[in-house]
Amino acid sequence: MKRNRWLPGVCLVLGLTPLSTHADTSRIYVTNSAGDNIHVIDPQANKVVQVIGGVEAAHGIAFAPDGARVYVSNESTSTLDVFDAASGKLIKKVALSDHPNNIAVTLDGSRIVVGIARDPGALDVVDAKTLKRRKSVPVNGRLHNVYVTGDGKYVVTGSIYSKTITVIDLATEAPVWELALDRGIRPMAIEAGPGGAARRLFVQLSGFNGFAVVDFAQRKEVARIELPHARAEFETDAGRATAPSHGIGVAPDGKTLWVTSIPNNAVYVYSLDDLRLRGEVALPTLKLAGRPPISAAANWVTFTPDGTTLYVSNSALRSVSAIDTATMKVIAEIPVGEVPKRINTLAIPGAAINASQGRRLSLH
Repeated sequence: MKRNRWLPGVCLVLGLTPLSTHADTSRIYVTNSAGDNIHVIDPQANKVVQVIGGVEAAHGIAFAPDGARVYVSNESTSTLDVFDAASGKLIKKVALSDHPNNIAVTLDGSRIVVGIARDPGALDVVDAKTLKRRKSVPVNGRLHNVYVTGDGKYVVTGSIYSKTITVIDLATEAPVWELALDRGIRPMAIEAGPGGAARRLFVQLSGFNGFAVVDFAQRKEVARIELPHARAEFETDAGRATAPSHGIGVAPDGKTLWVTSIPNNAVYVYSLDDLRLRGEVALPTLKLAGRPPISAAANWVTFTPDGTTLYVSNSALRSVSAIDTATMKVIAEIPVGEVPKRINTLAIPGAAINASQGRRLSLH
């Protein structure tokens, strides 16, 4: 299938009705891993309002705390691509030490940390002011995912290949402890305790349809939860078996945990305190004549800041599903690009976006 090609840094802003000004505007960003663009969704209308082009094989995505910049790990050029959020224009491509995977931003916005997915493994640290890589922190194995804890003190990283979680102190930029599990480390979610300190890690694992629970203070696995058996059979490609459950998130109110399943074609909801199953949300399927329903291949998840809506990237359907968290039902399916995976929420306090003009409007 022929794809549209965009010049680096070119942004297409669709001519939609401008949003009304309100105290907190948010946008849902999804990177299309097999395409060359990023789609931006307005969660009020559940429509794409911006397409940022010129990013072949975009992977991780994160934002400056003030909402002015978008950071993207670019697998095709081994760079951290920095974009202006309002215009979608490329600001700079920051050279990394090797092929990147997921990224995160420190709470003060001073550093972007990038997981390097090539041996021997490293966490690249990029200075947000100079937009230069200033350090590579060695870790045990090539990295898949990286997260910053809610208190801003640590980076939590995971490696599929070494099956290791490594925790890095942001004050010293050095590893302080690691935990080896029996399977590769896939996506994680962090439960915050007092002051945002990490309490538990919920860790998805290679070849396991569920997640492990790691006590952060004890530095050990304390439970493993397998998702329910599928209610029906869904067709998926053979490669999906390596990561049957590949999307997990703690709701903003800290009361529920949401977990995706590719073979079950569903999202499961657990109460966070006791990890009891509370509900199941069926996802859309691809229907082809003479074949069983094809799974949406649900990947990453993200919430609106108020927690009313969960967004799930459907990598097999070129779409994002919006789920009402109160009713646990899909309320919209939004078309995006080729093989959407990483998905994240940009919250812009004290500003609103004029979607038809691509400008950020100050509030008074």
